[in-house]
Amino acid sequence: MNISIITIGKLKEKYLKQGIQEYLKRLSSYAKVEIIELADEKAPENLSESEMEQVKQKEGERILAKISDDTHVIALAINGKQKSSEELAKEIDSLATYGKSKIAFVIGGSLGLSSEVMKRSNAALSFSKMTFPHQLMRLVLVEQIYRAFRIIRNEPYHK
Repeated sequence: MNISIITIGKLKEKYLKQGIQEYLKRLSSYAKVEIIELADEKAPENLSESEMEQVKQKEGERILAKISDDTHVIALAINGKQKSSEELAKEIDSLATYGKSKIAFVIGGSLGLSSEVMKRSNAALSFSKMTFPHQLMRLVLVEQIYRAFRIIRNEPYHK
């Protein structure tokens, strides 16, 4: 299985990089996981509604350019469906069973995802109604993907 995590913005925090690297190492025996970092759109603090849409549009174009037609896309969105770790594992396992070997998880920039990216997505996933820094969500997501594979294989993992 090939899993891409497509994300807007560069990760600068060393402690997050270390955590992500640890889970990527653990995941290597289950799937090929790649993180694709795309440039965020430089924007001042107080944007108008239309300027915010333009930023999301430009970032969305970069995201969509990295997604092939045969990829199952799961967008991380605050209004997405909340799932348990077991439900996420079941979804990943089901995709593999039905021949979907390419999955892309998409994490937008600070303004979220464009409507075009949401339309291209096969599912929207939310980890919480709370807002989290998108850099931190990378670590949480990679850990949950690792946990999902442990669940799929009936291997022990801290609950």
